[in-house]
Amino acid sequence: MSQHTALSSQDHRELRVATSRRAELGDGEMVCVTFPDEFRDVQAHYPIVFQKDPSSGRFNALALMGFEQGENLFLTDRGWDAAYIPLGMDIRPFLIGRGASAESGPSVHIDMASPRVGDANGVRLFGENGQPTDFLDVVTHKLGRVHAGFPKTDAFMQSLTDFELLEAFSMDIQLNDGSQHKLAGFHTIHEERLAALPAPDVALLHERGHLMPIFMVIASLAHFKDLIARRNARLGHV
Repeated sequence: MSQHTALSSQDHRELRVATSRRAELGDGEMVCVTFPDEFRDVQAHYPIVFQKDPSSGRFNALALMGFEQGENLFLTDRGWDAAYIPLGMDIRPFLIGRGASAESGPSVHIDMASPRVGDANGVRLFGENGQPTDFLDVVTHKLGRVHAGFPKTDAFMQSLTDFELLEAFSMDIQLNDGSQHKLAGFHTIHEERLAALPAPDVALLHERGHLMPIFMVIASLAHFKDLIARRNARLGHV
């Protein structure tokens, strides 16, 4: 169970946080939530897909890191095997919380129940004088990106819905050991409908800042073959 609390130099002066990447620290996940402003970085390594939340009915954008629950094909004995980690995972165990008052704005919170917290060999968050360490400064910058970027997701998804650019897809995967798997439950960009949009609609997408993220999603799909190669490599069948 999560235990979120506002981070402070007074209460957390000696606190250390593990920065290594391991499944037991919470990194063994199939997907990570992302947002349009991050798509350019994410598409360099991961397929970007969309999934509908059955409880809210809203779509989330996800970086795909495996083919089944609990599988992260980017985790190795040496750590994370990619130059970029999606921010939704990279910022853990930190998150954005509300300040003590509405006027104080967002603040840095930490999940004290995270297995990353309290590691004796971890990185300190505050120096002896109570000032944030360089590590915490970097985390705060990343949280700022998330805080600025996530609210734009709903508008982006609304554009995809308005122009009927979302389509459900499934993928049959046959691995080199002969086993067969099916990836389902996700949506992607309907490229034929995108190509058929009249010029005024394309211009509107561009004006909203949604056209480039759409292209980033389409480009990211080339990494499905990389995921399959990673899965085959783990089986010993390259």
